[in-house]
Amino acid sequence: MAPSVRLSPAARSLFDEPLAIAVQGLGPRQQVTLRASLRDETGELFQASARYQAGDDGQLDLARCPALPGGSFSGLEPMGLLWALQPQKPFWRLIKRDVQSPFLLQLEVLEGHGERPGRLLAQAQHERAFLRDGVRRVPVREGRIRATLFLPPGEDTFPGIIDIHGFGGGLSEPRASLLASHGFATLALAYYGFEDLPQQPKELHLEYFEEAVNYMLQHSQVKGPGVGLLGFSKGAEVCLAMAAFLKNITAVASLNAPIAATCIPFSYKDKVIPTVAIYEHKAKATNSKFLDYSDVIDDPFQAPGNQSRIPLEKAEAQFLFIVGQDDHIVKSEYYATEACKLLQAQGKGNFHILSYPGTGHCIDPPFFPLYPIGSHPVFHKRAVLGGELRAYSKAQVHAWSQVQAFFKKYL
Repeated sequence: MAPSVRLSPAARSLFDEPLAIAVQGLGPRQQVTLRASLRDETGELFQASARYQAGDDGQLDLARCPALPGGSFSGLEPMGLLWALQPQKPFWRLIKRDVQSPFLLQLEVLEGHGERPGRLLAQAQHERAFLRDGVRRVPVREGRIRATLFLPPGEDTFPGIIDIHGFGGGLSEPRASLLASHGFATLALAYYGFEDLPQQPKELHLEYFEEAVNYMLQHSQVKGPGVGLLGFSKGAEVCLAMAAFLKNITAVASLNAPIAATCIPFSYKDKVIPTVAIYEHKAKATNSKFLDYSDVIDDPFQAPGNQSRIPLEKAEAQFLFIVGQDDHIVKSEYYATEACKLLQAQGKGNFHILSYPGTGHCIDPPFFPLYPIGSHPVFHKRAVLGGELRAYSKAQVHAWSQVQAFFKKYL
């Protein structure tokens, strides 16, 4: 029998879901290298490889067979070929702009364990999709709102979430599309640098975000009485400000958030939150000559930085703070801990912190490749974002399941 790759699901799976990989038809205890490849929308290549030995029966099941040393990972890691994918171009991030088309994953089985790949024994292709069958993608241009709404299959009402991306502007849809595939009506909301929204806003008016909340609550397929918010970095900071000032926000999941206004002040009616001071000269060069920016922001829990702190004690929402202990952009663990101390001092228990070792600033849905060094969102210099491959891959999977459980509980 010729070797062949067996995948489950066979042809297509959601990007954030596990994929079972096995090889059959090998020789007894045959040594092979498995290689996974994926090209992004610009054509850049991401690859991972691992060394394996088949069983006595010529079968190789990644759920039962550990990878041997010498590849991108070792040990029993059924999804290692996906979470260990790394760009061939240094400091490149895997980004999905068009969620209506899947990524195409190539799997190859190569003979032996040599430095140079041996003969090709078998191969397979698999689509990693962002939309489950039946999920609807609806562009939203209502009033000032610039967004995309993703609705799960069916005519029911669904818990509503507004998903807000980090610094850099534009509209990011992957997280929202995946959440809709798991049963949430999710609005991916742009707030600057997109279409006719301001390119470089002088202030972020919370009235704009209030319009988005009202849009969701008036939608016939969004289950009220409130909505959830999911934000990353600057987007999480926006979510915290929304919870502090706006009504009908029930639950906020925050990924590595500053707890203060950074770079762009917030305004709501006659109230303004000024930006916290950021000192570029406090960046530290690491051994690898990249810059560590973790100490450049004034402490929002001490004067004078506390004038920029978002008053979370005013919020009625439940908070889930997700923080990477190796975040070198924002002191997210310190911020979340201090914010929760303040809430506790007010007699509130509406918070929970999930803190992940070996995890940096970027916390994406499962199986997005680690992005440990990249361009700083504000200074546009090469910066340490943090994170370590295996720990981060575990954190992604755990955090994503916790985000969904949190919204199911409170929405």
